[in-house]
Amino acid sequence: MDVVNFAEYLVKSIVKDKDLIKVSLFEADEDVTILEILVPTDDMGRVIGKNGKTSTALRTLIQAYAAVHKMPKVKINIDSF
Repeated sequence: MDVVNFAEYLVKSIVKDKDLIKVSLFEADEDVTILEILVPTDDMGRVIGKNGKTSTALRTLIQAYAAVHKMPKVKINIDSF
């Protein structure tokens, strides 16, 4: 499982409409990777959580996964559409 599938699995376990989740990986520099998570506006509250605790936990888990698999630093952008 790569970091995209891992992030997709985590986010899909939280949201109501699982088919609309989109996760993309972009190479910004050779030492930084950007992971973009697109969530429907209706599910954005679930992904962010109260005081941002859920989104912080998602970021922590994804960055830990990347560190264990010796990937470059991962920046996570969560956005709605």
